[in-house]
This record gives sequence, structure tokens and C-alpha cells, in this order.
Amino acid sequence: MTDKPDAVLSISGLPEIVRKIRARTPARLLVGRAGAAYHTTTQMDLREAHAAARDAVRAELVLEKVFDEAFVQRWGLFEVRTKARLRDEYVLRPDLGRHFDDDSREQIQNRCSRDNDFQIAIGDGLSVPAIAAQVPHLLPLLCDGSKARHWKIGQTFAIHHCRVGILNEIGELLKPRVAVLLIGERPGLTTAESLSCYMAYRPRGSHTDANRNVISNIHARGLNPQEAAARILNFAAQMMKAGTSGYLLNEELPALEGS
Repeated sequence: MTDKPDAVLSISGLPEIVRKIRARTPARLLVGRAGAAYHTTTQMDLREAHAAARDAVRAELVLEKVFDEAFVQRWGLFEVRTKARLRDEYVLRPDLGRHFDDDSREQIQNRCSRDNDFQIAIGDGLSVPAIAAQVPHLLPLLCDGSKARHWKIGQTFAIHHCRVGILNEIGELLKPRVAVLLIGERPGLTTAESLSCYMAYRPRGSHTDANRNVISNIHARGLNPQEAAARILNFAAQMMKAGTSGYLLNEELPALEGS
């Protein structure tokens, strides 16, 4: 592609078709090479992304560090925990991340109301940087959109060492019509800040992944907060209307502006 294999190809020097392909994906496509290896800048970029992914998995959720004090106070956020006591235990024992410890169950029951239409929880999952980057923008949009639809909204809380299956216990404890879990996705070499939203209609202990739906890839190069909020609220309304969630329900995407 170039007579100078040690030179990094600039975007402007690439053919138009290559530039169009690279603009449509954050994947490292057609980045050039030096012999059989990547250019040094590409290799360093990969090492940086790998380090960010490892750090994201190991990070611990501390509300005062993840969000600013004003945000925590505005939404009345409080912290609860699963039965996974340490991060290593959480990584090695996914089952423990699907159940609250006894103190957390009591705290949720004391601080949260039951039988709401829309219940949001925030889970660290496998990326605390994801919730730090996306939740401050997404949570207000979801709450404002819920109020505009005249839904009863539950008290939002944050969960340490959280797995998706915790939705079942949220359902058993609080009995919401739709429960939503905003959780950090497993980081990759494209981004360590991607958030997923798992949703379920009246979740309960017998539910499996087949009873849940997910809207994923919420990050700067993926689904932006406005688009994500519109899809989450629209899907929640579908669940309430249909009285179900999971594989029985196909998402009806909201109309695009100008369509």
C-alpha cells in the first residue's frame, strides 16, 4: 500500500473506499503494516486498549468517585452488594453476582417502593468506566422520559459485583412492571466504556436469559444516550402493552427523525 513500510498511513492518503470503510467501524481495519507486523503506533494503540480493558474489569464501584456528589444527591443513589464479596470472587463465581447479600436485601426493601412501572438499577458488571461515562447522560433522559409517559418510577440504586441475573431478585423484591439494569459490558479492544441495558417484564426467580431483552453498545462510537433512552423507553412501553419480554417480543424501533 506504500513504498515506505515504516510510515504510518494518514487518513487523507488512503483511497476513498478505504476511508469510507474505516469511518463505518471502530475496528482496526486496513491500518497498514511494517513487514509482517503492525506499525509501532498501531501496536502501541492496541497495548493501550488492552490495558484499559484490564483496568475496567478490575475497577471497583465507589459512587463518590464514579459520579460527582451533585449527581449522587440529585438521584438519591445508594449502594448495595451481591454475595460476591471481592472482585476476584465476582470474576470466578458468576452465580454469586446474581444474588444480593442479606444486608442489601433489607436496605432495598427499606429504601425502595414496590409495584412501580419502571425500576432502574445500575450495575458495575465488567466495566466501571462504562457506567461512569454513560450513566450520567442516560439516567436523566430515562427518568424524564418515564415521567412524560406518567409512569411510576422506582428509586434508583447501584449494585457492586453485579451480574445480569440480579434482575430476577429485583423483581422478587420490588415487583416492578419493567425492571432495567444499566450494566458495564465486557470491555474489548475498541472501547472499555460500553454500557448495556438489560430489561425484563415482571422479572422473577424462574426467569432466564430467554425472558430478558438487551440494548447494547451504548458508548461514544456506538449508540448515543439520546438514541439509547428512546429505544429503552419505547421497548419498556412495548413490554407493558404486551405483558411479556424476552424472545417472545421483538423490538419495534422508534421512528427516525425526518422519516
